[in-house]
Amino acid sequence: MTTQFDTIVIGGGIFGVYAALYLAKRGQRVCLLEKEARLFQKASIVNQARLHSGYHYPRSVATARMSDDNKVRFTFEHQDFINFKFRKYYAIDKFGSFTDGQQFERFCEYIGIPCERIPQHPLFNFNRIEALYATTEYSFDPFLIGKYYQEKLTEEKRITTFTSVNILAAHPDAHTWRLQITPNSPANKAPIQLSCYQVINATYAGSNAINRLFGVSDIPLMHEIAEIAFVTSPQVQQIGLTVMDGPFGSLMPYGLSGLLSLSSVAYTHHKVSYNNLPTFDCQERNPACRPDFASNCNTCPAKPFSNYRKMLAQMRQYFSESVDFQYFYSLYTIKSKLKANFIDDGRPTEIAKLQDQPPFYCIFAGKINSIYEIEKLVG
Repeated sequence: MTTQFDTIVIGGGIFGVYAALYLAKRGQRVCLLEKEARLFQKASIVNQARLHSGYHYPRSVATARMSDDNKVRFTFEHQDFINFKFRKYYAIDKFGSFTDGQQFERFCEYIGIPCERIPQHPLFNFNRIEALYATTEYSFDPFLIGKYYQEKLTEEKRITTFTSVNILAAHPDAHTWRLQITPNSPANKAPIQLSCYQVINATYAGSNAINRLFGVSDIPLMHEIAEIAFVTSPQVQQIGLTVMDGPFGSLMPYGLSGLLSLSSVAYTHHKVSYNNLPTFDCQERNPACRPDFASNCNTCPAKPFSNYRKMLAQMRQYFSESVDFQYFYSLYTIKSKLKANFIDDGRPTEIAKLQDQPPFYCIFAGKINSIYEIEKLVG
């Protein structure tokens, strides 16, 4: 028996779930496939939860402008899950920044985002800060957004969701795709036969593994095992600081959780892979994790030791001695980006139709407000 769908969406993160809901609202019967036991387990929650306004990318005007695309709509539709009540600052380090204060001000003026230079502030250490700017930037709550979309999936009867599944085979048959999927465990269950008229690959770090399975071209990617640390601080609970542009870091409220997310250009990324598939030496210690079938780093016995002490030591330099921090825990995931953006650190959204008959689309994006881009391409 083969179950027929209009569209099969592969990947149970925010982009895959939104694509499934969007198509179901248009009357399509949709199947959503996720290899983890639950949805929203990887990059959708392991990030700084920054609702980008463009400040972060002074060397990539295209990414900075794209950050503002759909931000108003996303903010309006998700306002219950967004932290508007903190003050966000950007700082230029006195030593080693790729951007100075004048360049940052010209950049903000050029793309039309507000920044106000702050000459003094009791919570910051101006012995390390060349220039400090008050900006307008918010943070979203990944866990609350994940819960919200899972409830919408439950309510949508036109979507069938499979979790803990692996795609054994996929091939085109006239105007349809035919897939075989099987539960990850137990392995003795018979494969499930599916067919559809189009496929959407929304697996992010797994993009090329799925592309190859369907016989379409790779996207030129690089990958990093990344850590986001979470801390608390009574003095700066409602303050965010990003020190840029260079090997610095960022600390800001993680949505509405009461925690501060902490990341560092130097210490967040533990391992790097320049292969199109995420290939790391730690996979040798975990046979369940392969380049073509990457596991969840948070439950992996070979995950890296935390760099939170180094991250905290780095960011403490920019705060006054009166500010205290307490480490809480860390989350890990594989972060991917286009090789073309290795130099300027840009994060453009790529939604491409990689095959016409039957249609196969690949979504590759790193900015949450880019979820709406699917509406422009897929009907």
